[in-house]
Amino acid sequence: MGRSIEQILEKENPKSVLLVCGKSFHHQELYKRLLGAIEGVGASITEFMDFTPNPKYESVVEGVEVFLANRCDFIIAAGGGSAMDVAKCIKLFWNMDKKENYLKQKITENKVPILAIPTTAGTGSEATQFAVIYYEGTKQSVSHKSCIPDYVVLEPSLLESLPAYQKKVTMLDALCHAIESYWSVHATDTSKQYAVEAIQKILRHRKGYLQNTEEGNRGMLQAANVAGCAINLTQTTAGHAMCYKLTTLYGLSHGHAAALCVQVLWPYMVTHGEDCVDPRGTAYLQTMFQGLSEAMGCKHVEEAIAKYRDLLKELSLPSPVLKEEKELTILKTSVNPVRLKNNPVKLSEDAIEGLYREILHLV
Repeated sequence: MGRSIEQILEKENPKSVLLVCGKSFHHQELYKRLLGAIEGVGASITEFMDFTPNPKYESVVEGVEVFLANRCDFIIAAGGGSAMDVAKCIKLFWNMDKKENYLKQKITENKVPILAIPTTAGTGSEATQFAVIYYEGTKQSVSHKSCIPDYVVLEPSLLESLPAYQKKVTMLDALCHAIESYWSVHATDTSKQYAVEAIQKILRHRKGYLQNTEEGNRGMLQAANVAGCAINLTQTTAGHAMCYKLTTLYGLSHGHAAALCVQVLWPYMVTHGEDCVDPRGTAYLQTMFQGLSEAMGCKHVEEAIAKYRDLLKELSLPSPVLKEEKELTILKTSVNPVRLKNNPVKLSEDAIEGLYREILHLV
């Protein structure tokens, strides 16, 4: 961060640029400026937009073909998490064996630079080494440090046209990233500093952000970026592990589902310290929850949990409604056990079912 688009392109001097973006990016003033800057360094540009939210492996394969056919040497990702994920995977896969499944091959680092321009303040993907794509309907996590974007441009005007719901849920995604990173078993002093900064920026700028002020939008973009720096070090925990099936079963956005999960997970963990699995022990767990409360601007743990709940009420985000009892089985068996290993308190299958029952207002 810090450099303008023009400065970045002048420094890298690309010959052929691949722009990974959604069609809505064409309506932004920044799009015209970007085209001018690319033309200014004498580079050609190819746009790749053939992907959907929760992008499929096949879309990335097509993106790699486009990258190679146009001999691209620079990637720009402009959009939300999906655009970032597709761009990262194209960067990681383009130099692999085209006859084999990319997901089964070892990643070999390459030097194709990525410029990330987030158009939402939530995923923090512009700061992480992670990408998510779907192969045969199953979520695949791709991770390698070389796909962390080399450059990031945070442009507040890109948030002005977002629908109110999308602004709310992307903000909550960033907040959940920061909270989960703070209590992760992998949390360090550095990751906690990022998490605290993100939480405080979100709380400080949320009103201006929701009112679409330039300062509020800029502050929220910065908060989401810093939250991304936090989860890049720790990854997420049970809150995110539990949220994915809620999105597919009930049509909730990712940030909405994650926020509902954190709302029930937080008090559960506070009252089940005896199931602590963080190697630093139960005393650390208590100290950690107190530190998280102070990051929220509260004196006590219960006050912080109440503040979080009040925020969700203020945003008027409803809980999903259970349609069939079998949905509980689908939910509780969908949780990724790898993400649970990052959680500081052990969660049994019964505990997970109980948490889902709370989310669905069945208790």
